[in-house]
Amino acid sequence: MLKLLARIFLTLTGWEAVGAKVADEKIVLVAGPHTSNWDLIYLLAISRVLDTRVTWIGKHTVFWWPLGPILRALGGVPVRRDRSDQVVEQIVRIFDEAETLFLAITPEGTRSYTPYWKSGFYRIAKAAGVPIQLGFADYARRRGGYGPAFMPSDNVRADMDKIRAFFADKVARHPDQVSKIRLREEDE
Repeated sequence: MLKLLARIFLTLTGWEAVGAKVADEKIVLVAGPHTSNWDLIYLLAISRVLDTRVTWIGKHTVFWWPLGPILRALGGVPVRRDRSDQVVEQIVRIFDEAETLFLAITPEGTRSYTPYWKSGFYRIAKAAGVPIQLGFADYARRRGGYGPAFMPSDNVRADMDKIRAFFADKVARHPDQVSKIRLREEDE
């Protein structure tokens, strides 16, 4: 039923779902670019059409009642961004305990411009030993879905070059708010 509703929503909005989830049972999905609340709505619809049950993290302040139970039912997991070191450890434990987990993370961490992406997605994938798959919402072409996947290496800059190349032609809902695709670690 949810898949049918997702298809209807995408059809009515003129969007298309493309790509496929990699075969791995545990994945960190880098979802970008993220400049609008609509990004989550498209992510959820596209993931249903592509037969994926996605889990996503959001700041704890949006999980208020009565919205909180609905967001959790849609795969949401509240996190406190002021405790980022603990978040990585907690999510790695969740990966260790889960049989399957397709975790979507928006590395910008906000819908506004930031000079760096947050590195949690990368640290989680490395620590959990799971691949990173690239996911997108391209408002110019009205399509979204899943792109390539790769195991994070010991070369952060090379891995980020792959990510930058993939997202280079993807257009956000608010292009002026797109964050630079780089990690603070690349400058260190």
